[in-house]
Amino acid sequence: MKNSKILIFMFVLILALLAPFSLARAFDFDPNDIVSDGELQDYKSMDLTAIQEFLNNQDGILKNLSTIDAFGSQRLASEIIYNAAQTYKINPKWILATLQKEQSLITNPNPSQKNIDWAMGYAVCDSCSIYDPQVALFKGFGIQVDKATWRIRYYYDNPEKFNFLPGKLCQIDGQPVIPNNQSTANLYNYTPHMQGNFNFWNIWNRWFAKTFPDGSLLQQADDNQTWLIADGKRRLFETKIAFTSRYANSKVIIVSRNDLQRFEIGNPVKYPNYSLLRSPAGVVYLIVGLEKKQIESNEVFKEIGYNEEEAIDVTDEVLSYFADGRTITLASLYPQGALLQDKKTGGVFYVEDGIKYPVWSKEVLTINYNKKYKTVKVSSEELDKYATAANGLKLHDGVLVKTKTDSKVYVISNGERRWIANESSFNQLGYSWSDVVTVSDKVFSLHSEGNVIDLLIPASNIATNN
Repeated sequence: MKNSKILIFMFVLILALLAPFSLARAFDFDPNDIVSDGELQDYKSMDLTAIQEFLNNQDGILKNLSTIDAFGSQRLASEIIYNAAQTYKINPKWILATLQKEQSLITNPNPSQKNIDWAMGYAVCDSCSIYDPQVALFKGFGIQVDKATWRIRYYYDNPEKFNFLPGKLCQIDGQPVIPNNQSTANLYNYTPHMQGNFNFWNIWNRWFAKTFPDGSLLQQADDNQTWLIADGKRRLFETKIAFTSRYANSKVIIVSRNDLQRFEIGNPVKYPNYSLLRSPAGVVYLIVGLEKKQIESNEVFKEIGYNEEEAIDVTDEVLSYFADGRTITLASLYPQGALLQDKKTGGVFYVEDGIKYPVWSKEVLTINYNKKYKTVKVSSEELDKYATAANGLKLHDGVLVKTKTDSKVYVISNGERRWIANESSFNQLGYSWSDVVTVSDKVFSLHSEGNVIDLLIPASNIATNN
């Protein structure tokens, strides 16, 4: 069985390279797994306002289209889409992507009446005529949206009545495919062609795959691997301790395969925080976060109190996975970082490599360390030994914040604050409102303004037809 699956996979790969469409456009198109069951049935992914806003951001006619729905009432296109999604519990994004796949109605400002009348391609098969009285029953934008969405739900409820089933080998345009889930089988039942389903996948991912900000921790559903988004890439924590030594209090977001694979794979994170790694040339580095700090000399190594047996021999390639941090010298007190509190004033500082960062508010400590932090009380004279940073200690990446005077919610990413423009984007990114913390204006101002996060504005427009 294992060998047969390998042969099928190789055959699919070879045929895919010879297919009439270009896989160079795809980041990872898998004909066996186009969309997950959770995604296709996420009927709450967009409310009516979000659908209308999405259409408003496009050039197509649907933003202003008012027409008859499947039940004879005059409604806006956004209402028709929303009502069908809620009635049949199918993701409204599927409707939007299919409207584009079939007739380019999302981006086309001047479609023909035929394009509108057969908006979802429902009941229009390869051997059918739209002038057939039995087919003409399904003419009209409202009927098309309603019936097509009903049909996807019908596939879920009656899978045994259709050709394409999860785990069953089938042929799509001469190519062997084994749908991994019911949703992928549904797409083939609706459009039994590879080209059309590639187009759908392309539109779906260009518009709706989520781009998480740097600092996000992601895990694919049904998989225990955890990834860190850094510099726009995903970095795998190869061991559990590599993760827990850095992010014991962080929130992991469960995402779909497509959302995760949208990110290019970056260098893995194998070693725990504060590991000592030794290069082939004998240079020892202390790993702090995702940085490597070179220990200047053996004298410094011994002075700090490290044990030579703790150092792990690694290749230069492994060391290249970490960014260069400050060199650790005899003056680099607290290379791992420490929270020091002035015995006299009570002021708290984060000290690392001989530099102290003022903690402007206790809330920074409780947020960054989840109320589990310890300070070391020292004299003012001791603190005077360290250079003072220009700014205070920032919030960690991934923290959700707002201020007392503004209801806007931001996520901290690469030290910047990025405004999450709407509730739909907030929910789609898997955030929880209970995790939003209120900070003072002074702490808020530590973080410069970054790019806005708005998932209702697609990265690009697509005018691909089936």
